[in-house]
Amino acid sequence: MPELDIGAAKRGRRAYSFDDIAIVPSRRTRDPEEVSTAWQIDAYRFDLPVIAAPMDSVMSPETVIALGRHGGLGVLDLEGLWTRYEDPTPLLAEIASLDPVAATARLQDIYAEPIKPALIKDRLAEIREAGVTVAAALSPQRTKQFADVVVDAGVDLFVIRGTTVSAEHVSSQTEPLNLKQFIYELDVPVVVGGCATYQAALHLMRTGAAGVLVGFGGGAAHTTRSVLGLAVPMASAVADVAAARRDYLDESGGRYVHVIADGSIGRSGDIAKAIACGADAVMIGSPFARATEAPGRGFHWGAEAWHHELPRGKRVEIGTVGSLESVLFGPSSVPDGTMNLIGALRRAMATTGYTELKEFQRVEVVVA
Repeated sequence: MPELDIGAAKRGRRAYSFDDIAIVPSRRTRDPEEVSTAWQIDAYRFDLPVIAAPMDSVMSPETVIALGRHGGLGVLDLEGLWTRYEDPTPLLAEIASLDPVAATARLQDIYAEPIKPALIKDRLAEIREAGVTVAAALSPQRTKQFADVVVDAGVDLFVIRGTTVSAEHVSSQTEPLNLKQFIYELDVPVVVGGCATYQAALHLMRTGAAGVLVGFGGGAAHTTRSVLGLAVPMASAVADVAAARRDYLDESGGRYVHVIADGSIGRSGDIAKAIACGADAVMIGSPFARATEAPGRGFHWGAEAWHHELPRGKRVEIGTVGSLESVLFGPSSVPDGTMNLIGALRRAMATTGYTELKEFQRVEVVVA
């Protein structure tokens, strides 16, 4: 794609967000009931292409189990309150009641409590006993420290998630995580990210990851753009990483790495656009944080909000719209795309004549 002049000394490529594009209806339509939203990563098949972001305002062990029973995948944050406190319920209630001005400082205090390996085992055992797929997340900085505990506890999918994750992190202070060696030695599939460019994604795919998370700084609870100046227009980022997946498929002799859009997905239309740009599934936070069962109680925050040195996130009030089931499947009482996410995806696919997610990735889009 040609670059544009920003000024005499700088050029940049034009990139597009989900708001900048639209899906084009086709000449053929289908009945929404004939549409399949199923997808599979490694040996694990899911009825819904939605993964809940590992955030304390979104996922508790109970909501992980509930989403799993609905056909999606919940991911528990192993650096969150559920592995720091035996019963974090009073703290979640306190966070929901905090004055906005004092919220960040108090979050930093609450999350200063050390992570307890015994609680990691207990939380993952609770999810496993419920009979759903066990997925858990660590940041790249904590992965080496707790990986053995997580694997021994019986995790099915391991998620390494950060604002920006590189396959070639360089540090003179500490020994960086060698992703390729780590993933090779691990006995479970790994999903890693975020990344936003073709080259960064290709390098992550070469580590042996089963899936790559696309995006950073785009979530409702993030201030990464204003604090660090980092952002990514998601439509272009997903399409770029999908191109890396295609080229890596040829390079590796047929190894398919799943592309998971992670950021700027707040409404049902964004899910459809992410898949239309090439995503296999989406990781979402705020839509699930609006469920009445969500531990955030109508508030939403991520790990960036309590970073002890440079917070680049915040606790935001987003309210609630209905149960987790109604957020996923309706019925919807609002016309803004925050409820019946799967019903909307089915209708978008049916309106364009597609019955499978892989086919829907080929749908025509336009720059709106």
